Amino acid sequence: MPDPTMQCPLPENETQRLQAIHSYGILDTPPEADFDTLTKVATHAFDTPAAVIGLMDSDRLWFKSQLGLGVQQLDREIAFCAHAIMRPGEIFVVEDLRLDPRFRDNTLVVNAPNLRFYAGSPLVDQHGHALGTIAVVDTRPRVLSDDLRALLGDLSSLVISVLENRQRTILLSRFATTDHLTGLANRVQFERTLKSEMAYARRTGERFSILYMDLDAFKQVNDHLGHAAGDEVLREVARRMMKQVRAEDLVARLGGDEFAIFFRQGDDKSARFLARRIFEAVSEPVTLSTGDTARVGISTGIAHYTDDIESMHVLLAQADQALYKAKRGNALL
Repeated sequence: MPDPTMQCPLPENETQRLQAIHSYGILDTPPEADFDTLTKVATHAFDTPAAVIGLMDSDRLWFKSQLGLGVQQLDREIAFCAHAIMRPGEIFVVEDLRLDPRFRDNTLVVNAPNLRFYAGSPLVDQHGHALGTIAVVDTRPRVLSDDLRALLGDLSSLVISVLENRQRTILLSRFATTDHLTGLANRVQFERTLKSEMAYARRTGERFSILYMDLDAFKQVNDHLGHAAGDEVLREVARRMMKQVRAEDLVARLGGDEFAIFFRQGDDKSARFLARRIFEAVSEPVTLSTGDTARVGISTGIAHYTDDIESMHVLLAQADQALYKAKRGNALL
């Protein structure tokens, strides 16, 4: 029966700390060279057989990078890092794990890999949350000099820098490919998806369709109720469209009141059925924050990818021509 005093400690700010970790979107992502380089530096600098960069989730210590340990995660209950994050401003060192009553019965000490030494520096974000650690471990007892303690602290600062740079890069990428009014993909993302999907379709023979759409009577909303009302309508239209598609489909706002959907099923019946659902959803009245009611319709042009379509631009031109015909009264619906 384990001694309850030896159970895994929890920081007072645990809820906020977990929110901070999840905001980076890094848990369960593939290995990345920048993090792996730092664990390699740590093993060489400290002359240890293993080093890890671990992020402490609610019930596990997950390794963004590990060298020499051979596992991807540990239960939080047995992770030395759980103790290290309790004091974000300090290097946590246990010179001999067998002699420490907190860890002498730990399975990592008693059984393989039979660890004896641990040193971890908390990864502390700009708000003071300890996200995890960069740590080195050894199978023999060690004494850590002041210089090496300082070096481990410097490495943890480097890990945080890499983590924050990674987050900024992801946010900039999203910013460049997202329509900021509706939150949908923008034209850049839509065309990028079409290029990659056409290449995939050529290899596999899998077909897909695209729906080109623009709103009917949208100009009247802007003219009579103002552009703020028009923005509300566009956001509501985007929301309704998203409710009609599957997770693997892509809805984009191309600009103004123009929208498009990438639709994996390539048969005409399925595409027309989706277009009908969107027409019905979008045509419902929109109640604005002012209390006014706005009504818009939507016209749709459909194009299907086939092997004889040579480029994305040809496919888009077909969809645009189909939309033009729909707007002229030769409605598909």
